[in-house]
Amino acid sequence: MTKGIKPLEGNRYDLEIAESVVTIDGRQSQAIIVNGQLPAPLLRWKEGDDIVLRVTNRLSEDTSIHWHGILVPFQMDGVPGVSFPGIKPGETFDYRFKVPQNGTYWYHSHSGLQEQIGHYGPIVIEPKGPDPVAFDREYVVVLSDWPSSNPERVFAKLKKQSDNFNFQRRTVGDFFGDASNGDLKERMMWGQMRMSPTDIADVTGAEYTYLINGHSAAENWTALFEPGQRLRLRIVNASAMTLFDVRFPRLPMTVVQSDGLNVKPVETDEFQIGVAETYDVIVQPETPEAFTLMCESIDRSGYARATLAPRAGMSAPIPPRRRRPLLTMKDMGMAHGEGDMGGHMDHGGRQMETPPAPVEKPAAGGHQHEAAAADPHAGHQQPPPAKEDPHAGHRPAGATPADPHAEHGPAVADPHAGHSMPSSSNSSGMSGGMQAHRHPKGPGVQNVAMMPSKRIDEPGAGLQDVPHRTLSYTQLESLEPNPDQRAPGREIELHLTSNMERYMWSFDGVKFSNVVDPIVFYKDERVRLTMVNDTMMPHPIHLHGMFFDVVTGSATHKPRKHTIIVKPAEKVSVDITADAPGDWAFHCHLLYHMNAGMFQVVSVRPSGANEARS
Repeated sequence: MTKGIKPLEGNRYDLEIAESVVTIDGRQSQAIIVNGQLPAPLLRWKEGDDIVLRVTNRLSEDTSIHWHGILVPFQMDGVPGVSFPGIKPGETFDYRFKVPQNGTYWYHSHSGLQEQIGHYGPIVIEPKGPDPVAFDREYVVVLSDWPSSNPERVFAKLKKQSDNFNFQRRTVGDFFGDASNGDLKERMMWGQMRMSPTDIADVTGAEYTYLINGHSAAENWTALFEPGQRLRLRIVNASAMTLFDVRFPRLPMTVVQSDGLNVKPVETDEFQIGVAETYDVIVQPETPEAFTLMCESIDRSGYARATLAPRAGMSAPIPPRRRRPLLTMKDMGMAHGEGDMGGHMDHGGRQMETPPAPVEKPAAGGHQHEAAAADPHAGHQQPPPAKEDPHAGHRPAGATPADPHAEHGPAVADPHAGHSMPSSSNSSGMSGGMQAHRHPKGPGVQNVAMMPSKRIDEPGAGLQDVPHRTLSYTQLESLEPNPDQRAPGREIELHLTSNMERYMWSFDGVKFSNVVDPIVFYKDERVRLTMVNDTMMPHPIHLHGMFFDVVTGSATHKPRKHTIIVKPAEKVSVDITADAPGDWAFHCHLLYHMNAGMFQVVSVRPSGANEARS
């Protein structure tokens, strides 16, 4: 077994997925690897090439590969139960597609929890024309989190006790500190919510070893340079559960690409990278000394580290870990950060809505039929429990793409159809008063954000008050004008919901199962998807098959992404051109959240179906 990034080039590949024993930080553990490598081989493609990848499964269980961010036909997307049946043990599946884009991407398993233990690798696609980014050397930097026990055991611990890995809880000393500072009311509110303000990450450095290109911080993966060279770092967050804060303590970075698409260069000192996001940055060290690439976990419980140096064997000081960030009232969605709860608690500790106020009804509300909107609690029975693998059972294994929607169950009225954009819709994503919640309020919804806020211009938890420049989504602008500048014709509002205590995660209060209706788009329509995070954790939300334009305030150069961090109690909008027919996965990319139910299917149907309805 080889650790480190090894490239494969060409347009015909043979990839073999197998089990192996790996040594991480001196400890042996089981891994699922590709071609004997951890991470999986770097695939280098060229824009416009026809690619064939023969993937052979040597495991004792089904497997798959999803080409994250690559715009392939949905049958090649690699999501078992949604776009294909998966790859059985001993079988080979041929992925065939034309590469329609360039940039930095990655690939990983979409079967069970395999991604957690090595089944991931980077992709670099060279442009067919001149590259707008000038550089002298490039390095791929793959971030990941390695568990000390098998992922099924990690998941089981989370289901039994959601804060099992949080060893940074507040202490008795913190209690007396709260009392002396007059913060006991806030502490009592956290107690009522059955949450802790230290619940920044579900799985922490207590369980994880953080890696760069398969190497721990102690192993000090090193990239070489000559002073004055422009280095392009292609940074991929291939972790299962960890958001990282990335910085060089003494070296500025210029962000030139996000999620594989070029952006107008923006210089910064630090940025937060969500699970499944990619960022390309340029750095230019001028002196012959070593520089530390510091990648701190969002909860400050650990870090991955690498070095830029003119010679092998050099290292630079590792900055001390910073104080952990704490959740605030704003993360609860309470009156924009003030102590006013804006509602009340029920006896089970859940935040309840304020009695109805005269507010304007928003556009489409998740997956609830309009007839039920008058009474948000009526008629919503919980679906049967989802399997541990949220993709299983969505479609029989032998389903063909001839009628991609036939296996979704009996025909139902489309809850998303016919909702035109209201004239008062705020394109900034800022809520205008109390937030309506027309989704089920069962045991899977522990709390709701009454006053979600626009946070698109914030750099992320823990980075608000650092003494240097930090990156926010509003600083990103597409290098080229957005290809579709139409105003959206309708809006879908989707809520990110959870019961953290029971480790239940969902969209609109319903975790994924084979009876959940898909989110329906119509071919080539322009639709605004507004996401409201009713939880107190950040979620990197990923849409397969299509890029979306993040609504930042720009009219013509919105950043285009396939994955976006939705912050706690945030209301954020993205505009989507539904140009990819078929069924596509849409989910939180925190692996255990997805497997616990925060997963949906977006179904892009012929435009004639929408016209027939109108």
